[in-house]
Amino acid sequence: IRTFQGTAIVVYSVAVSPDGKYLVTGNWDKTARLWDISTGQEIRIFAGHAKFVHSVAFSPDGKYVVTGSGDKTAKLWNLLTGELIRTFKGHSDVVDSVAISPDGMFLVTGSEDHTAKLWNLMTGEKIRTFKGHTDWVKSVAISPDGKYVVTGGQDGTLELWDITTGVEIKTLQQSRDMGGAVDSVAISPNGKYLASARGFTAKLWNL
Repeated sequence: IRTFQGTAIVVYSVAVSPDGKYLVTGNWDKTARLWDISTGQEIRIFAGHAKFVHSVAFSPDGKYVVTGSGDKTAKLWNLLTGELIRTFKGHSDVVDSVAISPDGMFLVTGSEDHTAKLWNLMTGEKIRTFKGHTDWVKSVAISPDGKYVVTGGQDGTLELWDITTGVEIKTLQQSRDMGGAVDSVAISPNGKYLASARGFTAKLWNL
């Protein structure tokens, strides 16, 4: 249909707004960029990170954008004005992935410091840290009912956590012959299935 192209920059991540009107990209040039899907025009640039923007997500109401960066932080932005609302600090390495809960209250970040963290999206308060991976946390997702967090690691494992208590419920070990990290995770809208991508393989699991 169209190509969204501004300057010659590497694009790390993309997300589409809940109403389908906007696309946001996370970029190597330390910015996130907002695009009009119907026209392909760049609307605004979210600038403030000190290193590349590795991950992006929209809030469920479409009013905010979250970015995760190589500068070890995540940031919350006003979609319409581009204003930086707050910065989430607490990780000791790159923030590779971000996810917002379906009710818009919580943010989960996954980092190369081997942890994921749960934050209050509106206050910036760090609520808890999920520790269990032995390598980078490359991907995160929150279940549709908001009860669980899934993390995918460089160690080749998937971890399922209780979002309220922080307790690890189960570990799913991918076959070693797949190779590499769990780079992407997604939960089905009905909350019954988990999809993961690792190496040359995608896998579907029962939750």
